[in-house]
Amino acid sequence: MTISAPKMTIKRHLPWPLMVLLWAAVLAVGSLAAVWTYQLGRNNLPGLHGDTGEQIEQLSEQVRKLTAENERLQSASNASQNELKIAQTAQATLATQVKNLEAENNRQKEDLAFFDSLLPTNLGAPGITIQRFKAEQAAPTQLRYRVLVMQGGGGTQQFAGNLQLSINIVQGGKNATLNFPEGNAADQARYRLAFKYYQRVEGLLTIPEGATVKSVAVRVLDRGQVRAQQSVDL
Repeated sequence: MTISAPKMTIKRHLPWPLMVLLWAAVLAVGSLAAVWTYQLGRNNLPGLHGDTGEQIEQLSEQVRKLTAENERLQSASNASQNELKIAQTAQATLATQVKNLEAENNRQKEDLAFFDSLLPTNLGAPGITIQRFKAEQAAPTQLRYRVLVMQGGGGTQQFAGNLQLSINIVQGGKNATLNFPEGNAADQARYRLAFKYYQRVEGLLTIPEGATVKSVAVRVLDRGQVRAQQSVDL
């Protein structure tokens, strides 16, 4: 023991067997705490009792089956929607075709009746006649008319005259009559007749807004004298 001797530090330590026992006790306590926590969780969650892996496999199988069933139903639904759209389109197309065929059939009937009336055996007595007259509402303020005027008896002279149309309406609770053509010369030119055997005339008439058409009359005038007339109710 001298002044130049190194300093000494006295440390207190446990024997290594005791240290091993101490660490073993700590690990045992930790393991017991982990096991106790796991058991507590299983008791609080009934779904975890039994074979968890088997339950998960069963649930996975149910999910797969439900997914497959959902896909099958979705596919069937899409197929049904497509079939419905196709059926609706076909129905609309057929309805349009039927409407067009009916219009064409009516036109052919009218033409057949017209040409049949031109046969020599059906020429009838000489004179001007209105073979066909139709009037229908084309729009709230428009009326469409069609007229077929004929000269019977095999006449060979040219006929010259004009049409006159009268529309009986109700407007504001009052009856009124509209006459066509109007007074101006341009309007009168639209209703002139000039034919040897027949002449078709058609056009649109303007009516006041809110007026209700009751009937329409057409007359064939020859120098101011009525040669033929006809009327229809609407």
